[in-house]
Amino acid sequence: MAIIKDPEGRETTALHAMVDFKDMRVLEIGCGNGRLTWRYAENAKHVTAIDPDGNKIEAAKAQIPERLKSRIRFLESTLADFVGTFNDIGFDVAIFSWSL
Repeated sequence: MAIIKDPEGRETTALHAMVDFKDMRVLEIGCGNGRLTWRYAENAKHVTAIDPDGNKIEAAKAQIPERLKSRIRFLESTLADFVGTFNDIGFDVAIFSWSL
């Protein structure tokens, strides 16, 4: 039996109660397979989602809906490496869940 994470949508409700993602440039730290990304990306201007696990990044890339391909970038990277390489990019909000 598959495990359904947050079937009641509480995480999604809480996320949208804290941030209005409309036209935001979002950095998602520890995106994994995009589990959280799909819950807000529709409203964001652009999403850069990073995770050090290349297999999870590949799984996330494989799931990007066509309509969001120009707005979401998944990168295999730690936060430290990302900051060192992409320190000239600005974001409106940074989020992470299950990343500690």
